[in-house]
Amino acid sequence: MTYRNPATERLFAALAALQTPDECARFLEDACTIRELIEISQRLEVARLLTQKKNYQQISEETGVSTATISRVNRCLTYGSGGYQTALERLGAGEDAQ
Repeated sequence: MTYRNPATERLFAALAALQTPDECARFLEDACTIRELIEISQRLEVARLLTQKKNYQQISEETGVSTATISRVNRCLTYGSGGYQTALERLGAGEDAQ
């Protein structure tokens, strides 16, 4: 079963159409729970730290996420569709979050 359908394609297009971090924040605040936003942001931070070659223990201590989540993100970095890599490259992966 695939998750890609006309509704998810519209979601992807809507996200791509947003032009500023503030627009994105307002959309995601409406669409997601605070917990969901925190979890997504933690996963991106885990990906950033993994690309900096930090170990699981360091990442867990820094982010508060479980090693299971770190492992999942690492699998996505290794075998996924490249989404984390693209986002991190565009953000500048070595930079601290603003």
